[in-house]
Amino acid sequence: MQLEQYIRTRLETKPICLMTHVIAGYPSYSDNLRELEIMAHHNVDLVEVQMPFSEPIADGPLFTKANQEALKRGATVNRYFEFFKQAAAQFDFPLLMMGYYNPVLRMGEMRFLERLREAGGQGFILPDLPIEEGHSLYERAKQQQLAPISFMTPTTSDDRLQQLGKAGSGFLYVVARRGVTGQHTSFGESFHTYMQRCRQATSLPLAVGFGIAKKEDIDFLIGQAEIAVIGTAVLKIWESDGADGLKKFLQALRG
Repeated sequence: MQLEQYIRTRLETKPICLMTHVIAGYPSYSDNLRELEIMAHHNVDLVEVQMPFSEPIADGPLFTKANQEALKRGATVNRYFEFFKQAAAQFDFPLLMMGYYNPVLRMGEMRFLERLREAGGQGFILPDLPIEEGHSLYERAKQQQLAPISFMTPTTSDDRLQQLGKAGSGFLYVVARRGVTGQHTSFGESFHTYMQRCRQATSLPLAVGFGIAKKEDIDFLIGQAEIAVIGTAVLKIWESDGADGLKKFLQALRG
């Protein structure tokens, strides 16, 4: 089942989908698998699996530290795809590669797509790749039924939103505010206007991320977005309270 159809099918039985995040190799691959087991048990719908990178420019301090620690502990591109394949075989929810373009460039776009497809990936998120520079990658991905996820931001013009809507596949990632991951997001009337602008640019599902951290945030997004993205908050809980903390956190999110 293609990614967009999967999301719409999930929405037949719930008001909003939940996408979470793990950084491959941090704190360890065994920790990652345990996180994914808990996410599967608590009905998470999609998961971003981040490929560690030395300069994760869209990420805040916690994710930056985690990327650097994973690399220090021996994370490699080959190990990433080995882990990804293991996780895709073990869990039913779609896994998306999240990372940065430099490793893709080094291995070659076609080889990257082949490896991601062979590992069981459903798509990829590359926040540092503009759609103009990613045109060939995006088109090749769609031919292989991999979804290239485009980003919409509060500073994006209406014309640009239209371009992003046409380039995207699977869903569009709506960045809730300016800045990097991990900071608190306050929602207000301006957010409603922003979401309306994004909605007018595409018929694809919209996923809202950056600063989504609690059930109240998810409740606020119901009716405005199809997916709520929780990343930093999950890692914070794992570092502070481990598996039991993550169980309680995900249970609370679902109410």
